[in-house]
Amino acid sequence: MTRPIHSALVLLSLLLSGAIFGFFYAWVCSTMWGLDQIDPRAAIEAMQGMNASVRNFVFAPAFFGTPIILIATGLLSWRQGAHTSARLFIAAGLLYFFGAQLLTMTQNVPMNEALARITIPTDRAEAAAIWQAYSQEWQLWNITRTIVSGIVLLLSGLAIWRLPRPA
Repeated sequence: MTRPIHSALVLLSLLLSGAIFGFFYAWVCSTMWGLDQIDPRAAIEAMQGMNASVRNFVFAPAFFGTPIILIATGLLSWRQGAHTSARLFIAAGLLYFFGAQLLTMTQNVPMNEALARITIPTDRAEAAAIWQAYSQEWQLWNITRTIVSGIVLLLSGLAIWRLPRPA
């Protein structure tokens, strides 16, 4: 009975790792660069809207569930004797938790909450100063969590590759 559960967890580990990496990666290579190109007043307003909408039932499983599923997959892999894969799944779960999820909660989220409290200035230069300060620091932390999430995805793939093949 644990074999089908293990298989489902393995696939879910890969899916969630890929989903969260892709989410962060999209911010790196399009969203933030696009916002940096428009009127800073519009960029602030758009970012406020995106930050308000991201807390939803579609995003939550990937953001909150990834470390739980990875660690659960690791524990079940260990129980089934796949010790190398287990270590890789658990390492991926812990890396994601500390290097992406916790980083997001301590860096990006407080910045988003501060931006949400800002009344968008009518003066373009004032808005540009606010946006530039926000965008540069936010992107630094986003690139960090993107790299970490990419490593998590690689570890998940490696863990799957190292699983024993049925005879």
